[in-house]
Amino acid sequence: MLDADDATGVAERYSLGDDAALSGPVARGEIGQVWRLTTSRGTFAIKEQFDPFPEDEVREHAAFQEAAFAAGINVPAVVRDRDGRAAAMVGDVQVLAFGWVDLRERTPDVDPAEVGSVIASIHRLPFHGRLPTDPWYIEPVGSDRWDALARRLHAASAPFAERFSAMRDELVALERLIGEPRDLRTCHRDLWADNVLRTLDGPLCVIDWENCGLADPAQELALVLFEFGMGNPARMRTIHDAYVDAGGPGRIDGADTFSMLIAQLGHIGEDACLRWLDTTEPADERARQAARAEEFLTLALTRRGIDEILNAVTA
Repeated sequence: MLDADDATGVAERYSLGDDAALSGPVARGEIGQVWRLTTSRGTFAIKEQFDPFPEDEVREHAAFQEAAFAAGINVPAVVRDRDGRAAAMVGDVQVLAFGWVDLRERTPDVDPAEVGSVIASIHRLPFHGRLPTDPWYIEPVGSDRWDALARRLHAASAPFAERFSAMRDELVALERLIGEPRDLRTCHRDLWADNVLRTLDGPLCVIDWENCGLADPAQELALVLFEFGMGNPARMRTIHDAYVDAGGPGRIDGADTFSMLIAQLGHIGEDACLRWLDTTEPADERARQAARAEEFLTLALTRRGIDEILNAVTA
């Protein structure tokens, strides 16, 4: 892990100025955490990756984010190191550097028209990426793994074991809807409310581009409608109409459009449960994973929910 003593080394590697001070972590996700670096040149976000990304993936992540920035989409500016690379090693830790953006707390309750317009702008980027599709976004967990997980959660007396078992049949039924992506292009692939945030001065900012790669923009739009529609048909229509009006290429035309959402939520839920079951993890981390599992079950996607979104945007 990084610590405050790494401030000078990070600042020198990225040529960010003198009098460096590193504080944090100020935020964390599942693949990394963010530190605040202040120097004589200003304030920067330093992302520490828990597991290093391969160089080819880092190059594409940074290039896609830079393409969005160049197109006027509100994203943090990528800072490259003195050798022109987006990622650098500080000891045995891979880090990325970005311009600092002051962000408000996570909430899906942001302006739905702005959400639709921003996502359309990302999908319209003339970026031809090479990173392939990923099982996380296109493949089901499968009934055998769901059943095995239910047994393990009950054996471990997980506080959410009963609700998980009650959800099992719905999870399996949802996965029968998964179909192949039809129109592949580079997408963000992580457009949850954690990563589409209001800035202190107003506009939405899209962060965390490290999961980008090929996906179907229509399937990503379905995810956005679920996350930011908040179960409100009027919000869903506003997002959808703003997206179409802004030239977004994706179209919601059936239940299989929700394939990416179904697959991703399934893998997120499975991952949270498996991490909670790992008794080698410290207590605070298991509590964090329990909260992820509770969110997965409380804000659950259902076939009825998919029908409600389809009715809202295709009627």
